[in-house]
Amino acid sequence: MAELRHPPEFSDTAPRVMKVWDDILRAKTGSERLQICFQLTELALKMTEAGVRERYPQASEREIFLRCAALRIPRDLMIRAYGWDPEEHP
Repeated sequence: MAELRHPPEFSDTAPRVMKVWDDILRAKTGSERLQICFQLTELALKMTEAGVRERYPQASEREIFLRCAALRIPRDLMIRAYGWDPEEHP
């Protein structure tokens, strides 16, 4: 198997630590790696939601949903899909 290069986005991580991480991931099945991906995605979504809730403590559940979506979806699609313009709700 080819050696993984130390990606620039991990430049603050020691190469030997990256090697340990690579070894851990390589030992997992494809299904296990996919599950990790789903878990990390869910964590990122929850962190986004927490940040929106902190910035807009009085927001309704619908507004929280829309504000979180607006962070991931282009403005024109937000308007077409949800009828909600993020620029009108700073």
